[in-house]
Amino acid sequence: MSSAAKKASVDDLLAGLNEPQSQAVQTPSGPLLVLAGAGSGKTRVLTHRVAFLIAAQGVRPQEILAITFTNKAADEMKERIETLVGPVARTMWISTFHSACARILRKEAQQLGYRRNFTIYDAPDQLRVVKRCLKDLGIDDKRFPPKGIHAVISSAKNRLVDAEAFAGMVDDFFDDTVARVYSLYQEKLFANNAMDFDDLLMRAVSLFQLLPERLDYWRSAFRHILVDEYQDTNHAQCVLVNLLGKEHRNVCVVGDDDQSIYSWRGAEVRNILDFRSDYPEATIIKLEQNYRSTQTILTAANHVVSNNPGRMQKNLWTDLGQGEKIVMAEVDDEHAEARFVAGEVARLQQEDGCKPRDMAVFYRVNAQSRVLEDLFVRYGISYRVVGGTKFYERAEIKDALAYLLVIDNPSDSISFNRVVNVPKRGIGAASLASLTRFADAEGLSLTEAAARAGEISDLRPAGEKALAGFSGLIEELAATAASSPVAETLDQVLNSSGYIASLQAERTIEAEGRIENLMELVGVAEEYGRRQPDGSLREFLQEISLYTDVDKLTEQSETVTLMTLHNAKGLEFPVVFIIGAEEGVFPHSRAIEEQNLEEERRLCYVGMTRARQRLYFTYTTSRNLYGARSYNLASRFLAEIPDDLIDFRPMAGPARAGYGKTGARPSPYLGKDISGDVPPDLARPGRDEAAAFFHPGDRVAHAVFGGGVVTAVERGGTVAVRFEDGSERKLMVEYAPLRKVSA
Repeated sequence: MSSAAKKASVDDLLAGLNEPQSQAVQTPSGPLLVLAGAGSGKTRVLTHRVAFLIAAQGVRPQEILAITFTNKAADEMKERIETLVGPVARTMWISTFHSACARILRKEAQQLGYRRNFTIYDAPDQLRVVKRCLKDLGIDDKRFPPKGIHAVISSAKNRLVDAEAFAGMVDDFFDDTVARVYSLYQEKLFANNAMDFDDLLMRAVSLFQLLPERLDYWRSAFRHILVDEYQDTNHAQCVLVNLLGKEHRNVCVVGDDDQSIYSWRGAEVRNILDFRSDYPEATIIKLEQNYRSTQTILTAANHVVSNNPGRMQKNLWTDLGQGEKIVMAEVDDEHAEARFVAGEVARLQQEDGCKPRDMAVFYRVNAQSRVLEDLFVRYGISYRVVGGTKFYERAEIKDALAYLLVIDNPSDSISFNRVVNVPKRGIGAASLASLTRFADAEGLSLTEAAARAGEISDLRPAGEKALAGFSGLIEELAATAASSPVAETLDQVLNSSGYIASLQAERTIEAEGRIENLMELVGVAEEYGRRQPDGSLREFLQEISLYTDVDKLTEQSETVTLMTLHNAKGLEFPVVFIIGAEEGVFPHSRAIEEQNLEEERRLCYVGMTRARQRLYFTYTTSRNLYGARSYNLASRFLAEIPDDLIDFRPMAGPARAGYGKTGARPSPYLGKDISGDVPPDLARPGRDEAAAFFHPGDRVAHAVFGGGVVTAVERGGTVAVRFEDGSERKLMVEYAPLRKVSA
């Protein structure tokens, strides 16, 4: 390439970049941290930096290792880099962490005692091996579910804790059981010349730590390492990057500590925060110009996230204009919340020409979508659930409804087959085949045949016992259904069947989410009971069928998007609704109890910065979630947004009339100045006012613990409360989500 042509191509690479982006692309060799705020063009910087290394600094493509987190992102990066530098990009290593480690281990397998043709087990394969280990060790897989065991093993591997080290760390019977399974699991993998996905990382790190000469080889192979979304790396990934890069120190990481929201799957925000400690000479470049959102949205998001201590300071700005104020809507309950969202969706379409695809609704947990989905179906609003499944299509909801269908209609063979071995009762395919043959021969339904399991000649004793037990369970539940409200019947189904217990035993985040969804279904049944005190189980199931018949909605291309806040990362929409902004909902009660509010605040920041033009928050004064009614305070995150950025929409009614006139809003959380004529039931004191505000005998509500009675008021702003669940707690009123209900 001639010098003129080379200069022209370099100039093209820098064209259209703002000043910080250009600096990040052109920074010479050495460690580089690109702190990329939301919507600041980080992918453009990463791809152009790779192209710049090749075009301007003479780096050979095969000396570059570029890492991202998904195969889709890696493919997109390859395409963009190839557009910039041509076919030579195909010689680069652009891949996920797991793919890169797999390629390394294919060449180095013999060093670790593996053959190069080792198999990589996927999730179902891994689960099958765990099940085999449990069986070989004589461990009951109902008491110790394979999914829960595997989740603990996976977490240990991502922390680079091998089976031997894990065994030395156990402190209870469950962990001791996991340790035994972990050891046998690894033996079986090795015997099968196989690795699981977590092994790819752990074995690569082990290779480099045990064999310095192999580490030297790969260090010299990769002279430049670039990592995208560095805030999402786990411990093993961070160690791997440092092993490969700390000698030549040409390590460029791109990320944003304010968008680290995946600690529950192993991500460690400390990795990006500690980059300066790992590489003291690192150049740090902040990308703060946002190309997505209005300044109002960015200023609000900046204010919220700035309350997190220890973060790397940055201040997002844009030249897209100030934009609309953020709407903060106070509503009575979850049904009013759904009506408000649906009303705004319709209004924005009619008055502003917004398309349904331009609008998204975010929520903290999957169960929150249920009321919204119900109302959208009733109103004929087309929607899609991204990163999840529609409420009534979720497996656990279908299972629970199948139980109810069998109770109501014992001839329903489809529902019978769905739940006869859910949770597992030892009723396998052979037992079901015998049952079906007997039912056909006798002209019986499967439910009737199960009641006569003792008459089935080719049924083994264990199968006979299990089928008889299931038959007895259905009879017991049918008796309950005949004389009890639907909600009580459903509650007994979930508990007597062992369904809830089996999920609790898994000890996984996914299982917790499924339990939350089932408790929300109990809430649906309770709502039905309040509307129809004399309603039957059959009538309830008929009503539910309305919500499950949504084929006509899914066929439409124009849909409103529903998703959890975690699934929203990386996306953007002109209009965003964040619903359920209440203490105990968002931030989640678990985060409040575990004092893990910083990640919840980052999650709020991520949700806010998905909005391009309009942002809505809604919060309810009461909410029925997971089958229980709670009385919540507005989320503390709302109090962190400056008043001049808010268009407050108060709940209708005389008690709120003053707010509509003044635009003032009630203080959602302690420490926020209260403006306007605040209703007494929303007022909350500061530390020094606690003694004058709370008195023994006052009824109070807490966002997490529910209702209670004040038993004592102590100095320093501490209030002792006896809650309805029988617990007694001392709470600092300056921080606790506690409000006075009545004297």
